[in-house]
Amino acid sequence: MDTKTALRLKTTGLWVAIAAAITVGGALVLQYVFGYAPCKLCLTERLPYYAAVPLGLIALFAPIRLARLALGLAALGLLYGAGIGIYHAGAEWGFWAGPMDCGGGTGANPAAVTDFLSSLKVTKVVDCSTASLRVLGVSLAGWSAAISAILASWAGTEALRG
Repeated sequence: MDTKTALRLKTTGLWVAIAAAITVGGALVLQYVFGYAPCKLCLTERLPYYAAVPLGLIALFAPIRLARLALGLAALGLLYGAGIGIYHAGAEWGFWAGPMDCGGGTGANPAAVTDFLSSLKVTKVVDCSTASLRVLGVSLAGWSAAISAILASWAGTEALRG
């Protein structure tokens, strides 16, 4: 039974790591290749995926107890990510207000007013309540929520399974 359990945990860890890497990799491609600037919530939604990749790999290579712990932690993080994704998608659909401080900007401190005015010409202001892209009618935040929820339920189920 331990061999079967270990194989199941290792397989789950591998697939969670792969799915998380593909998901966050897709977001990075959209950002750096296609020019979709992420908002504050978009960046926050990525954090659980960044954590799920190494946690999935830990589950792949670790003994059973540590693999369960790694998958459990990944599940908790991804569940948090699903919540952020739902909040973000709801703000995009106008179900509730998004965060008041979500408006983009460069974070740079220009030395002069002319530098500031120049930077305004090229700065993309990203609003958390506006979906920059929808696929099959669902925003990227909605897809992130769904993917996070699926991965969280899978990792959590396998971590708790006897």
